[in-house]
Amino acid sequence: MTKRARPDKDLAARIRRQLRRDAGDLLDFVSDLIRVPSENPPGASYRKCAGLIASRLRQLDLHAHLVDPSGSGPSVIATFGQGKPALYFSGHYDVVPAQHANQFKPFVRKANLFGRGSSDMKGGIAAMAFAIRALRQSGFEPAGRIVLVSVPDEETSGPRGTVALAAKGLIEKDALGMLTAEPTGGVVWNANRGVISLRVTAKGRPAHVGLHFLGVNAFQGMLRAANGFALLEAEVKRRRTRFGIRPEAARRSVLLMGGELSGGHHFNVVPEKASFTVDRRTNPEEDFDRERRRLFEVVERAGKNGAKCEVEVLQEGRSASTRTDGALARALASSIRATTGRNAPFELCPGVLETRHYAALGIPALAYGPGLLSVSHGPNEFVSVRRLLECAEVYALTAARLLS
Repeated sequence: MTKRARPDKDLAARIRRQLRRDAGDLLDFVSDLIRVPSENPPGASYRKCAGLIASRLRQLDLHAHLVDPSGSGPSVIATFGQGKPALYFSGHYDVVPAQHANQFKPFVRKANLFGRGSSDMKGGIAAMAFAIRALRQSGFEPAGRIVLVSVPDEETSGPRGTVALAAKGLIEKDALGMLTAEPTGGVVWNANRGVISLRVTAKGRPAHVGLHFLGVNAFQGMLRAANGFALLEAEVKRRRTRFGIRPEAARRSVLLMGGELSGGHHFNVVPEKASFTVDRRTNPEEDFDRERRRLFEVVERAGKNGAKCEVEVLQEGRSASTRTDGALARALASSIRATTGRNAPFELCPGVLETRHYAALGIPALAYGPGLLSVSHGPNEFVSVRRLLECAEVYALTAARLLS
């Protein structure tokens, strides 16, 4: 196992001083990003947001350029240093749709920055950028490169972002590792669940309620399928992951029905269409292909019982994990302890992560960021200004440990 260097105390002190000097500029960067409504879906303002990131990174003396392998969602790639190995800092600039327009008007209250994307994860992108600036301004010369990647489409599984970069060979498989600034709330996510999200639509034939016998009730067909998923859910939720995650109830494997529902158009008409979603989150210990197949088998059985159903796959991705005793994990853990004075537990993310795309390439990948998952998609999303600076310091020290 390769022993990684510990940053000297002078370098750590210089990094912290530089970040304190840059605190106002860091906050301005996050605020400017929040003002760009890069909502996904549908994938709005991608080019504007990517252009802003590239422009600000160039102002920080980083070589930054846009790449768009999908043709409809540019990513920003910036580098510090030369040669190999590469250490990836990764963030996504798309955000979930806002609950109100004021979420794109950032403001600071009680040392917290409010606005859509502040926590998930435009704040993290800025923290990573200023971590690299602090290293540069502190005189650190990496034995390799830090590659800062800002991508779109994470909120819809990354087809135009990280997935497209990997498909075009734009992620180096021999990289030291990848850090992403997801809102982890003070823990490190070293694993994520798999996901298969479906929309099941039952088809029928409309008729007036008085002539209901001439119609086919799509709602009844939907219930046949839903009853099958309810039986599967009862089995699934008895399973527990061995990975660390809190609270205890979060250890259960997940099957959620009805997150989205639609159907019918009037109370006195036999509904010709009814649909619902199924969101299946598999623990890392589960066989992804088997669990995926079982979902479709439920729909097939409903069909044999008279329900005419169609299935649309909304998203899917496999679970992934990174060892907690590798060089990346040890460097990150040491840097968190040096910065915050606390040990950060390694846990399973309750959702899915971009780390899975890097893990699929054999690259160790971890998530640690300044935000809180509990507020990230809500109407009052915010990030602590103090945590922005802390995480920037953690990122800088981690890079120094790995690339000295």
